[in-house]
Amino acid sequence: MRFLALIIMLCFASFYGMAQAEPVYTGVFNDLAVSGYDTVAYFAQNKAVEGEKSISVDWQGAEWRFSSERNKQTFLNNPEKYAPQYGGYCAYALGAKDDLVSSDPQSWTIVNGKLYLNYDKDIRDRWIENKDDFIAEADKNWVKYKDK
Repeated sequence: MRFLALIIMLCFASFYGMAQAEPVYTGVFNDLAVSGYDTVAYFAQNKAVEGEKSISVDWQGAEWRFSSERNKQTFLNNPEKYAPQYGGYCAYALGAKDDLVSSDPQSWTIVNGKLYLNYDKDIRDRWIENKDDFIAEADKNWVKYKDK
């Protein structure tokens, strides 16, 4: 009987966790979007650049850091353009497995003017091989998470 109660509780906790997904992935111990990396730099400098704590803004319940005031203002003028797709969760996991998984800011790709992050570089390489299919699936799957 206790075992059954434990199973039910774990299933409920799993479902509840899915329903309570944060709109922006920030990790467990902080509220940093993209682990503190400057999302504008991916577009402007074509590389992952760490942001500065002193140059930050709160958006969608997360702290977004930037490497310059100019990048911060660029982000503020159009945050949806510079924020990673799927709240910064791994694009591969969402598309291939309908799962929300953390991402590595060093494992990124820009496709059609949109920033995508992946769990690691090996996963990113696998994602790139079929990115159009993974993006189509992730776009469909993200709908159930994004407004929770």
